[in-house]
Amino acid sequence: MNIDWSAIGSVGTAVAVLVAAWQVRKNTQQARTDFEDDLSREYRELARCIPVKACLGQDLGEEEFEQAFPMLYQYIDLSNEQIFLRINGRISKATWINWVDGIKSNLDRPAFSHAWALIKEGSQGSFAELRRLEENGFKDDPRSWIPAWKRLLHR
Repeated sequence: MNIDWSAIGSVGTAVAVLVAAWQVRKNTQQARTDFEDDLSREYRELARCIPVKACLGQDLGEEEFEQAFPMLYQYIDLSNEQIFLRINGRISKATWINWVDGIKSNLDRPAFSHAWALIKEGSQGSFAELRRLEENGFKDDPRSWIPAWKRLLHR
């Protein structure tokens, strides 16, 4: 019996390539999860600074709102960044589905809504991602805003 060592070597190489590709994919998924966790941690730290009344959907007095506005601004900026990251594929679809519900829920609350209205009025041209998401009723997946062929090129 003649053993074809060349064929065995080819199969071994193919298996090694598949294992390496699987490991790269798993490492990429883990890196994305870690990145998403860091952003969630940033949100929680920021949320601690926003008055509980605002998070519960209660109205803030004028002075309370003025004190809370910098944190509300940071929240809205973070939301816009999250949308940008989803556009560019840095955020998974599963995470995005959770985040977009939170963004919409928060922007429906009076203090957040008032802050967002002031920010939109005072920042023409900025926050384009959040503006677009809002215009589409928070229904679009921002990842779809980039044509599929461009997404494939930027993997």
